[in-house]
Amino acid sequence: MSSALERWFPILNWGRRYNRSLLTADGVAAVVVTLMLIPQSLAYALLAGLPAQAGLYASMAPLVLYALMGSSGTLAVGPAAVTSLMTAASVGAVAAQGSVAYTEAALMLALLSGANMLVMGAARLGFLANFLSHPVISGFVSASGLLIAASQLKHLLGVPLHGENLLQLLPQLWHNLSSLHVPTSVMGLGALALLLLVRRQLKPGLKRLGVSAGAADLASKAAPVVVLLMSIALSAAWQLAEQGVRVVGTLPQGLPSLTLPGGTSGDWVAPWALAQALWVPALLISLVGFVESVSVGQSLAAKRRERIDPDAELRALGLSNLGAGLSGGFPVTGGFSRSVVNFDAGARTPAAGIYTAVGLALAALFLTPWLFHLPQATLAATIMVAVLTLVDVGVFARTWHYAKADFIALLLTFGLTLAVGVETGLIAGVSASVLLLLYRTSRPHIAVVGQVPGTEHYRNVLRHAVLEQPGILGLRIDESLYFANARFLEDTIAAQVAMRSGVRHVILQCSAVNDIDASALESLETINARLQASGVQLHLSEVKGPVHDRLQRSHLLAELSGQVFLTHHQAVQALSH
Repeated sequence: MSSALERWFPILNWGRRYNRSLLTADGVAAVVVTLMLIPQSLAYALLAGLPAQAGLYASMAPLVLYALMGSSGTLAVGPAAVTSLMTAASVGAVAAQGSVAYTEAALMLALLSGANMLVMGAARLGFLANFLSHPVISGFVSASGLLIAASQLKHLLGVPLHGENLLQLLPQLWHNLSSLHVPTSVMGLGALALLLLVRRQLKPGLKRLGVSAGAADLASKAAPVVVLLMSIALSAAWQLAEQGVRVVGTLPQGLPSLTLPGGTSGDWVAPWALAQALWVPALLISLVGFVESVSVGQSLAAKRRERIDPDAELRALGLSNLGAGLSGGFPVTGGFSRSVVNFDAGARTPAAGIYTAVGLALAALFLTPWLFHLPQATLAATIMVAVLTLVDVGVFARTWHYAKADFIALLLTFGLTLAVGVETGLIAGVSASVLLLLYRTSRPHIAVVGQVPGTEHYRNVLRHAVLEQPGILGLRIDESLYFANARFLEDTIAAQVAMRSGVRHVILQCSAVNDIDASALESLETINARLQASGVQLHLSEVKGPVHDRLQRSHLLAELSGQVFLTHHQAVQALSH
C-alpha cells in the first residue's frame, strides 16, 4: 500500500529525506525562476489571448500540485509558448477574444486537458505519446515558433492583425504597414534588439571581463527582468499610454479565487456543448504538453543519472491543469526554458516549484500596480526571443538525408501548421506518421540467407559471400507479422519458391519476429498448406519464447509440414543430410 501511494504521490518519498541543504538549493533556484517567470507568464497569457494576470494565475497552483505527484525534481510547470498558441487557436474558434466567454472557455480547455491527462495516466497510457514522432514534433514546434513570432507583430508594431496562420497574417501585415504605430514600434523593436543582444552577448561578455561563470549566467537570466523594468520606467516617464501605446493596464491585485466555467455571461453556449467543442483540441494539447514535458524531464534527469515515470508525469500534469482551470489560468505544461533555468540554478526537488509559486503569489499581491505601464510591445518582444529556440532549421536537411519518408511527415506538418493552423498541422502530421509506419511495416524486409563460411551465422545473400545448401531456401523476416503484411509474406514466399525449382525445404528464420497476430497466423497456415501441396516442407527457426507460446495455442504447429528448430544453423544441418 505504501509503495502504491509513493508511486502516485512521489512527495511521500522525497519529502522524508528533505533537509536544510535541499531547502537552500531549491530556494535559490526558486528566486531565479520567479524573476524569469514574471515577465514570461504575463507574455504567454497575452499570446493565449487572455488578460495578463491569467499568466500569473496559471503559474501558481499548477506548480504546487505538480510537486505532489510529479517525478521530476527540476521540471517547472506553467504556461508555454506552443500550448499558449494552441489555446488561442482552440478557444478563438468558440468565443470572441476579450469576452468573458473566451476566458471561461480557456478554463474549460484547461479542465479538459487535465482530465484527459489524469485518465491517461491512471490507465498507464503514456505510450500514446509515441505516436507523435520526432519529425512531426520538430515540424510542428518549428512552425509554431514562426506562427507565434508572426502573431506578436501586432503588439510589437502596433499593427492590426487577425488570423491563425501565415496565409492570413502576412497579407494583413503588408496591407496594414501604413498604419504602423511609431511609438509602439520604437518600444517593441528596441526591446527586441536589447533582448537579443543580451541573450547572445551578455554572458560571454561578462566572462571576458573576469566575472565568474555562475554570476554571468545568473545575470543573463535576470536581464529580461531589467529590460522589463526599463520599459515600465520609460513608459511611465513619457506617458506612452496617452500616445496610443498599449500597456498591460490595471491588473487585479491579489491571489486567484476558485473559478469554474459556468456561463454566467450568458453570451456563450452551455458548458456541456462547450466541452464537446473543445474535447479534441484539449486532447491534442494534452499530447503535445505531455511530450514536451517528458522530453525536457528525461533529458534533465539523465544529466543527474535519475529517471522519471512517464505515467506519473501524465497524472501530475493532469492535476496541474485541473488546478490551472480552477484558479483562473489556462493549459500548462513543463516548459523547456524555465525547466533548464530551474536545473541550472540548482533545484533538487519539486519543492522548488512550491517556493516559486510563493514568489509569484507575492508578486500578484504586491507588484501588480507597478506593472500598469508595462508596454505590451515589450511582452511581445519577450515572446519572440523565447520562441527563437523553437525553430530548428537544420532538422529539414538532417531528416531528408536520413529518411525520406520521415521528411514527408516533417514537411507536411510544418507546411500545414503554417498555412492552415496548429490543430490541422498536428493531426495531419500524426496521420502521416501512422500511415507511413503502416506502409513500411506492410512491406517488411525479407532476406534470402546463407551461411557465412566457417561460422554458424546466416546473412543476406545479396550483401555477403555466403554458402547456400541445395534444396534449402532460408528466409529471414525482419518484422513482426500482422494483418498489414501477412499477404505480402505469402506473395514473397510464393515468388521465391517459384524461382527455385529444386527447393524441398523452406526455413523461416523468425529471430526478428516479436509478434504474430491472427491474420498472420492464418497466412502462415495458408503458406504451409500451399507448400505442402507442391511437395515443399515449411520449417521455423529461432522462434522467440512468447511467440512460440502463442503458436502452441493454435493448430499451426500440429499441422506444420516441417519442424521448429532452436537455431537456423541446426535447421540447415538437419535438413541438408
